[in-house]
Formats: sequence, structure tokens, C-alpha cells
Amino acid sequence: MIPSYDPNDTEAGLKLLEDLTSNAEAIQEQVLHEILSQNSGTQYLRAFLDGESDKNQQSFKNKVPVVNYDDIKPFIQRIADGESSDIVSVQPITELLTSSGTSAGKPKLMPSTAKELDRKTFFYSMLVPVMNKYVNGLGEGKGMYLLFIKPEIKTPSGLMARPVLTSYYKSQHFRNRPFNKYNIYTSPDQTILCQDSKQSMYCQLLCGLVQRSHVLRVGAVFASAFLRAVKFLEDHYKELCADIRTGTITSWITDSACRDSVLLILEGPNQELADEIESECAEKSWEGILRRLWPKAKYVEVIVTGSMAQYIPTLEFYSGGLPLVSTMYASSECYFGINLNPLCDPSDVSYTLLPNMAYFEFLPVDDKSHEEIHFASQSNAEDDDSIKEDLIVDLVNVEVGRYYEIVITTFTGLYRYRVGDILKVTGFYNKAPQFRFVERRNVVLSIDTDKTSEEDLLNAVTQAKLNHLQQPSSLLLTEYTSYADTSSIPGHYVLFWELKPRYNNDPPKLDDKTMEKCCSEVEDRLDYVYRRCRNKDKSIGPLEIRVVSLGTFDLLMDFCVSQGSSVNQYKTPRCVKSGGALEILDSRVIGRFFSQRVPQWEPLGLDS
Repeated sequence: MIPSYDPNDTEAGLKLLEDLTSNAEAIQEQVLHEILSQNSGTQYLRAFLDGESDKNQQSFKNKVPVVNYDDIKPFIQRIADGESSDIVSVQPITELLTSSGTSAGKPKLMPSTAKELDRKTFFYSMLVPVMNKYVNGLGEGKGMYLLFIKPEIKTPSGLMARPVLTSYYKSQHFRNRPFNKYNIYTSPDQTILCQDSKQSMYCQLLCGLVQRSHVLRVGAVFASAFLRAVKFLEDHYKELCADIRTGTITSWITDSACRDSVLLILEGPNQELADEIESECAEKSWEGILRRLWPKAKYVEVIVTGSMAQYIPTLEFYSGGLPLVSTMYASSECYFGINLNPLCDPSDVSYTLLPNMAYFEFLPVDDKSHEEIHFASQSNAEDDDSIKEDLIVDLVNVEVGRYYEIVITTFTGLYRYRVGDILKVTGFYNKAPQFRFVERRNVVLSIDTDKTSEEDLLNAVTQAKLNHLQQPSSLLLTEYTSYADTSSIPGHYVLFWELKPRYNNDPPKLDDKTMEKCCSEVEDRLDYVYRRCRNKDKSIGPLEIRVVSLGTFDLLMDFCVSQGSSVNQYKTPRCVKSGGALEILDSRVIGRFFSQRVPQWEPLGLDS
């Protein structure tokens, strides 16, 4: 199911895409047959399927249940604890991939195999002919892609648990990749694989600046990471230019592999280049800075769908008109699809699912729950978790305009697993459907790779309220909502709290120390991924609480009703996204407070 072709051959790649998408139904049937042929003897599937007679699509759908992570967690935990891989997979599980989602505060673990790296390498190779179809001359220069690894954890079994991109960058598939003239990076592998994210960022930017005349495209995986790089450049450009001017590297870069690899690219002092870069960076406005620093760049490649869409205006400010290209849709669980129209407007991005990556099914979602997604996430967890398995449809039978939650069966041991992503069908390419990513189910806040649910937020706010508001302040938290503020880099969570004194209706007396403790308490109670982003990655700023005057949430309800919400069914949205709602809240702020410390975080053991 993994075709081979030369990624340097654009015509062959495009023909392969035509074959895959034209034969989507047959390929999907082959994928499921191969998965069942390999894994029907696993402990997990034996509980539902009865030998050879059940190795077919209908038996699989009738007998194997649709599951979420809590259902499969015990099986994966046993593998993490040292039991055999054949609990879920005949092929040996070689590592566990940590999802950005969490369960009981710890990262979700997804099984992976050596063969899966072949599948991911194939997927990446399919991005090349699509870009070549729309952008000429990409083989005549380099890409300045800022790529990073994150911390990994050793499980009791000895298997490593790591984020999916860290897994790929550390693999032999990436480190010993064959030459591809369309995918030459300005960053040496040693800088990408550096454990210290600050040293990695500095060295990758230095290499990108030195090779600016060869750079044809710039980017990172996520929009948030790329904007952090822009902010880092703004803070360090003088030091970077000093290194270019002298042909040396600043003393705080202590990783020897980074230093050695960057020195090979510097090739001695370059006064003229340093002056050019410093002149551009010293301009009062950084509008269009990407085009000015990398004048041959043809586009910015970053994911700008889903929660990353909030960064589009800032990216457009810095890009100077360069197209924002979102090429792929993937997760720790599976690599799904690619954007076959990469130069489209970011708001029009749709992904065509590649039918050979996994077996895909789709659980219909009530369209009404997404009609006002632009205003607020008000997902009802009870509604989301009710599974109507008889309504699930196959990849080729989805309907244009409908919303679905994607359900996957993979080669690596996930069977009818609900990923949690809500997609809208926008059309078909040949026989393969195209989807717009709408949202992650039950997620209300996200700045980077964090995914905070309404339940997570409620638990954190409740603990802060119990521990710091009731005594000694005697304040009541009457209502709250939240907002992901990305107006600065890095972005941060904002909580709007309406407080009133317990014993009267006077305006609340706000104590700075008490409110700052509330900020820190909320952060301490948020999950592993959020705390890693705050503590280790520095990709999220300090949490902020904005206290609003009494009656503010009554005005918010009035606004919601004026926008079409039902008075009888109104619930305070736990996250607001519309400009009108934010204007109401911000206009009535009577106090602003920030967390004064980073929450504790360390790579935790993943024992049960």
C-alpha cells in the first residue's frame, strides 16, 4: 500500500495522485483487508472477530466498536509497561507517539511501527509534486524551514514516547534521506536535532540569514512556531548580524554539533551581508520583513487551519504579500491528507485524504452545532459522545456540505478510533473527498500544540476559586469565560471573571497577590502539554485574568441572543471568539492580573 516513485519526478508524482484519488473506494477496501489480514489475530481484535469468516468489511463494521482514547488506553498502557505488541499489532511497536491531547492530565499515547515511518516518508514525498505544479523553480534553491524536536519520555517497557515530529526528525528516514533537489534545507540536521530550543532557533535563523540569497520558501510546521521565530529574530538580530559580520558564533551556543555545523555555513566574516540584514531589521516597521530579508522567497509554508487560523493576520503583516501555504493535515494518530490547491486563500484550504494512509470512516455531526463556530465554542460533551454507529459512512460516501468526525483504523493498532477532529466536506477530487478542518472536538482554548477542553478549564478555575477566593478574600466567582489572545507573541490564555463580594453588592476589592495566585493556580491545574508549552517550549505566555464589572455577563447574554442564540437554551460560552463579544468584555474590565511564575513541568513517567 506504499507506492514507490522518485520525488524528483513531478510528472510521476502527479500521476500517482490521480491514481490514488481515482480509485479511492477500491484502495480503502484493500487497506482494511490488509489491516485485518495482518492483525485479526491480535488480542484486541480477537475479542470481536471470529477467525477467517470475519475478515471482511461488513463483519468489521458490525462487530468492532467505535472507541475513544479511554477505551483503548488500558491496551496501550500494557504495551508501555512491557507487554507484547501483539495486544494490538502483529508488527512490533517500536515507539509511542504522544498526542497533543491528554487523558487524566498526561499525553495520550499512540502506537507506531517501523513500517509507519515508510508511510510518512511517502506522504511527505507527495507534497513535492503538488507544490511544483503551482510554483516554478523550487529545485533551484533552498527552504528555510524552522524545525524542532521536543522532549521524549522512556516508558517502563523501554519504548520511547515522543511527539510525532520528533519521532520523524530523529528517524533514519529523515537523517539519511536521499537527495531531493526540491527539499534542501538551510538548517543543518544538527541544528534541528539540538535539544536546546533556544540554541536551535538561533542557529537555524543564522543559517537562514547567511543563505538568504538561496532561500525560495520559508516556514515552520505551525504558524505559532513560525511567529515565535520572527519574534526571536526581532529580539536577536543585532547579535545574529554580529556573528555574520565576524564569521563567529556567540559564546552562549554551547552545543558543539550546532557550532561546528553552523561554522561550515558561515565560511568566515561577511560585513556586507551583515549590514544589509541589520539595515532591514532596524527599520521602524517590520511589515513585510519576510519578503525584505528573503527577497527570492515564493511563499510561507505553515499550517494555518484550525486553531492556527488565529495567526493569519499577523503572518500577513510580516509576509509582505507572500502566499500562506498550508500543505498537509496530519496528527499523531495518522497522516491524513494534502492540500491540492496550495496557493488558495488560507480560509479556503481543504485537504484531500489519501486513501492508502489508513481506513477512514466518518461519524455525522449535527450541522447546527457548527453554524456559529465563529462566535464561540459551546460544544455539548454529552451530545458529542453519543455514537450512532449505524450512521457512520465510508470515505467515498460522505456528502458535500456535511460535518463529520473522522474515525480511523490504522496499520499500527488503532481500530475505529475517534480522532476528535470535526471536518466539513467541501467537494471531491476525482473519487476522493476534500475536507475543511473545522475544530478539535471539545477544545475551547489553543495557542500552540496545547488543547484545553471545557472540562480542563472548569477544573482549573474551580481549584483556583476554592484555594484563593473563598478565604481570605470572600469573593464569589459568578461567571467566567476565556479567550486565546494572540495579539502578542507568544500568545496567552485570558480568563474573564465576574466577581462579587460574598456579603454585599459593592464593587469587589481586588488584591493583586490573591489574583496573581489565582492565575498561577489555574496554570498549575492545566494539563501536561500546556505546562510544557509554558515551561519548556516558552510557546505560551503567562495566563491573564481580567476581572469585569458586575452585570457584564448579562450584557454578553443579551449580545448572544441578538446574534440568534435561544434565550431558553443559552449557556455562557466558555470561550469567546467574536469581536462583538470581546468588545463587551474588554470594555468592562476593572482589573488585569498575570501569573508571576511558570507552572512546574518535567517529563513524567507514563506508568498507569
